[in-house]
Amino acid sequence: MNASYSDSEPRIRIEDLTIGYGGHPVQSGIDADIDAGEIFAIVGDSGSGKSTLMKAMIGLLRPQSGRILIENRPADLPQDGTPVFGVLFQSGALWTSMTVLDNVMLPMDLHGYSDPSARPALARFKLALVGLSGAEDRYPASLSGGMRKRAALARALALDPRVLFLDEPSAGLDPLSSRRLDELILSLRDGLGITIVLVTHELESLFSVADRMIFLDGETHRPVALGPPAELARAAQSAKVREFLARRGVASKGEVELSV
Repeated sequence: MNASYSDSEPRIRIEDLTIGYGGHPVQSGIDADIDAGEIFAIVGDSGSGKSTLMKAMIGLLRPQSGRILIENRPADLPQDGTPVFGVLFQSGALWTSMTVLDNVMLPMDLHGYSDPSARPALARFKLALVGLSGAEDRYPASLSGGMRKRAALARALALDPRVLFLDEPSAGLDPLSSRRLDELILSLRDGLGITIVLVTHELESLFSVADRMIFLDGETHRPVALGPPAELARAAQSAKVREFLARRGVASKGEVELSV
């Protein structure tokens, strides 16, 4: 852990952030502190910059202004040693030519994490955490969509990160698999004390797992709400946010599809 960071401070701090491409801002004026052990959701309408914000948070995109600190270290600087965060990409991004076990061991091999002889056992433990004991020798193509997401989640946990980024974790899953994934996310937070940041458009998942959310407005290019989903559904100053959250339970998945 960064010697200058303590758990009494926000694990992630976003300060007056502007993000975009080629000098054109997508979002401006983003401020948020995310605490250790919090599940924080990034929500917004189409083209609002949800995935752009996550790219900046994991260091794939340099802010146009402002800054993002993870444990008091700028997110856009190369990390020394073992990364403090893991990432679950929307597609899962598993290597199809590798077994599930080898996929999970890959980050350990790349970063020299733990003794090489211990890595298979560590990878099996991560797979057990996500309910995939017995799938170690299978290939991604033989797994269901939900199992592939869980295998990718095990890989994101391979280096024992203190922060976990999830990009549309429920995308492409049936309602039952999505609900099981929500339960897994909560159990990982509760069991490991990990901070979780997720991009989502799935309202049921949002209300089930998120402690707080930020809503990025694609029209004003600024965040217009920050707080617990249930509280914002009742009393957000933005009518757009209240309308968005009110669609929970009354719209089909296709009707609430708002991917970036």
